[in-house]
Amino acid sequence: MFRSFCGIQNLDSKGGARAFHLDQRLQILTMDKSEKTDVVLLACGSFNPITNMHLRLFELARDFMNGTGKYRVIKGIISPVGDAYKKKGLIPAHHRIIMAELATKNSNWVEVDTWESLQKEWVETAKVLRHHQEKLEASHCDHQQNSPVLERSGRKRKWTEQRQNSSQKKSLEPTPKGVPKVKLLCGADLLESFGVPNLWKSEDITQIVADYGLICITRAGSDAQKFIYESDVLWKHQSNIYLVNEWITNDISSTKIRRALRRGQSIRYLVPDLVQEYIEKHNLYSSESEDRNAGIVLAPLQRNTAEAKP
Repeated sequence: MFRSFCGIQNLDSKGGARAFHLDQRLQILTMDKSEKTDVVLLACGSFNPITNMHLRLFELARDFMNGTGKYRVIKGIISPVGDAYKKKGLIPAHHRIIMAELATKNSNWVEVDTWESLQKEWVETAKVLRHHQEKLEASHCDHQQNSPVLERSGRKRKWTEQRQNSSQKKSLEPTPKGVPKVKLLCGADLLESFGVPNLWKSEDITQIVADYGLICITRAGSDAQKFIYESDVLWKHQSNIYLVNEWITNDISSTKIRRALRRGQSIRYLVPDLVQEYIEKHNLYSSESEDRNAGIVLAPLQRNTAEAKP
């Protein structure tokens, strides 16, 4: 007897009907499991340095999204910004990358990606999201090609052409079925930064919330819901914005970590031990490092202001 799991082939004439019904039940079970959408959480930022709170954002977001019953978080990605961002006090990217890798060393689902940090020019967050979504789609396509059932001649060439053209499109095509969806993970401060003039392009904000989605971990003292209400764009796409309350409040920030280091104070239990050891070994944060990029206009402000001029 030869039988496929898809019920396409059945060489057992006597048990054919029984085999077909079994395959139907297997298909139904598979459908039940696939009802959840796989999600990849992407966090962009300075990570200067990475803190325990950064890592908590991923855990809180995963618990929340999995708890909806509609999503299944399969991976988290930390994407440190490149040096071209020109933020005051921003130390070189290679240090921030190493610290992030040390911080996630024991994680079985959060990883560090260097693509954004290696770009010579600052890259808009919307483009970073697109980059990772396209990687997932390419990986899914390769997986489909390697399947004997789904492989088709010329498919690889067609997919390559589609990927080359995709970067020229202003908005995403619908994500192919079965491909995980990338969503931006952030704190309330990033959400509220959408209101800073010329810090974000309006079309980028629309693309982020409409095509990808936002998972925002709220902090004490912030009113993210009110901010969404007061923004027409965010209000329009509020169904794709997920606000997650952090009931165990934690006010750790990279800014406060750097301040403590400049003053010779302990940062133990505020950052992972390996990160603390790395900072101390390389003497990364000081009054001198905090003056790095002083007087330089932040890259997005410089670019967006220039483009806004008639």
